[in-house]
Amino acid sequence: MHDAARAAADLRAMLGADAVLTEANDLARYEDGWRYGKGKALLAVRPGTTEQVSEVMAYCHERGIRVMPQGANTGLVGASNPDASGEMLVLSLERLNKRLEVDAINRTAVVDGGVLLSTLNAALAEHGLMFPIDLGADPTIGGMIATNTGGTRLLKYGDVRYNLQGLEAVLADGTVVEVMNHLRKNNTGLDFKQLFVGTSGAYGVITGAVLQVVPVPRQHATALVGCASGEAVLALLKALEREMADVFTAYEVISANALGPVFKHHEDIRNPYGTAQPPAYTALVELSSTLPGTALNLAEVLEERLGAFLEGESGEGITDIFMGKPEDFWAIRHHISESLRNEGKVLAFDISVPRSRMAAFTDAAVALLAKDYPFVRCCDFGHWGDGGTHLNLVWNEGEAPRPTARIVEELQSRIYELAVRGFDGSYSAEHGVGPHNQRFYDAYTPEPVKAANQALKRHLDPKGLLGTTRLG
Repeated sequence: MHDAARAAADLRAMLGADAVLTEANDLARYEDGWRYGKGKALLAVRPGTTEQVSEVMAYCHERGIRVMPQGANTGLVGASNPDASGEMLVLSLERLNKRLEVDAINRTAVVDGGVLLSTLNAALAEHGLMFPIDLGADPTIGGMIATNTGGTRLLKYGDVRYNLQGLEAVLADGTVVEVMNHLRKNNTGLDFKQLFVGTSGAYGVITGAVLQVVPVPRQHATALVGCASGEAVLALLKALEREMADVFTAYEVISANALGPVFKHHEDIRNPYGTAQPPAYTALVELSSTLPGTALNLAEVLEERLGAFLEGESGEGITDIFMGKPEDFWAIRHHISESLRNEGKVLAFDISVPRSRMAAFTDAAVALLAKDYPFVRCCDFGHWGDGGTHLNLVWNEGEAPRPTARIVEELQSRIYELAVRGFDGSYSAEHGVGPHNQRFYDAYTPEPVKAANQALKRHLDPKGLLGTTRLG
């Protein structure tokens, strides 16, 4: 066991007294995850520079102290929390947030790993720019890179991997690796930065990044479109991309089971369907453009195109079209998860399948529940435009025939098997890999991929000190 008091004294001498936390009340927010993950930390340190991160990592490497890198701790698979051993040091990047440089002509931003997404976008807004990853949480940039976040506008802008140009990381032994590339074209062999994207901090601590940023749109247009079936949802998606791909920004789909609780628990949010029963699905369609409204009126374009689709042969599955303010329609989408928690036990899945198979997959999942879990409701919603769905399953624990833990284990195994084996999908569309879904990584990852990860881990972190996620 490690001597926490000795380590705290050494690290305070290195970083300053207020950079090291040891009291239980202070450590709690670093130990508990946003949704999953609850551990016990040896202590928490908060370095303020890359050099200090390097010093901490070298200290821990020499003494064999395991380290949990942590950004804003908003992850959803428990990958940013220490385990229960009490032997892991939490290395928080919350103070590593001073560097934020915008190059408006190159359309890039250089940031520290601990800079929050909201802080970055506030600085970019002064230049008419934004980082186009739209999320419900406010993570750090380092955490976004470690999990390769996507968000609601991936359809138009891609994920973090697509928008990352350079990276700075500290390896387990304290070595600083700087590949802070500012170039869009740099075809010179291995793209080293990508080793750290989506790997949950297993290979190093991300301390800096060069990000590609985009102009802020000057106008948006949104509509809610009622669809009688999943097939109608996909037909509408195909038509929108064919006719308006240049300005098509987001395509979010909400099932009737997920929509109802929003209006039930948030009376301030207007229900466009009124007293009528919503159709099977409602699609939130968004267009955006940097062109002014005098050059291209997006609201008129969207309304006209949706009307033409409704009147055509493929529009028979469309039940309703509502034009409205973006903030009103996005409020519906952003209150779903919170509303479902008021309905009972929620088991949330972050799944992707090929877009063409999304409707069939959802139908198969609902059929599985109807047959073997009739007490469970499927309240699905998500990013059908990029093949992702949040398949949230909800039930009343008091009326369930078996203990919750057993039901959760059964449903996770069966739903993931259906998605991965049955529909060529993924058990983690955008939340990443961590202790919460480690066993599914182990089950579904090809052995050659695991072997490659093992080799990289041995090279970059030979003592196995970083994180709790096992990629090999």
